[in-house]
Amino acid sequence: MAWMRLDRVLSGQGVCSRREAGAMARKGAVTVNGRTVRSADQKVDPQEDVIAVNGRPLLYKEYLYIVMNKPQGVVSASRDPRQKTVLDLLPARLKRRGLFPVGRLDKDTTGLLLITDDGDFAHRLTSPKKEVYKTYVADLDAPVGEKEVLAFAQGIVLEDGTLCRPAGLLPEADASARATVRICEGRYHQVKRMFEAVGRRVVGLHRTAIGNFVLENELAPGGCRELTEEECRLLRKNAQEGQM
Repeated sequence: MAWMRLDRVLSGQGVCSRREAGAMARKGAVTVNGRTVRSADQKVDPQEDVIAVNGRPLLYKEYLYIVMNKPQGVVSASRDPRQKTVLDLLPARLKRRGLFPVGRLDKDTTGLLLITDDGDFAHRLTSPKKEVYKTYVADLDAPVGEKEVLAFAQGIVLEDGTLCRPAGLLPEADASARATVRICEGRYHQVKRMFEAVGRRVVGLHRTAIGNFVLENELAPGGCRELTEEECRLLRKNAQEGQM
């Protein structure tokens, strides 16, 4: 059994604050296993006990895993005093304390972003040692060719002398100024700085995949949903094995 205070369970699941939980309990709005609980400091086992608020059962989840199609102009942060964050875009049913983005996408970068409150899950996906590759589609100011492909494969040296790990670069077949990039690191503005090192400027960047998990086309910019159990297993497997 995992005993927890009732107010902590309710606040952790995004139902209300701990103070509000106390007030709700005193009003008789909370039941545990069908019995009204008047004190929010009562210990419960959220994985075994049936908790209900105003007659609605609480579906307890230890961790939350969310996929979002990040739009432009939103920062990848848990909070920001001046700018809208990806957490501000979450619907009320998915908001709860402790959520954070897994890694970061630049403010003007769009696409696949994971959000969770599971620190171990996030670390496994973002640690370079796990070699979980992230895939991006980059729109450039000029096409790239074999010279740039070889440079990426050997490991780009950034302007400040930082050596990046070998990365995949695949130009579009029609010789347009668009290319797919795959990296297993997450340095500050890394993709943009890698292209700058070979004389190209990124004018648009969109992340399409993390490991084998691909962002679906049906998820509109700013849209989000919970990951399925199968998707979580796929991502964990990618982190365990390394996935290029």
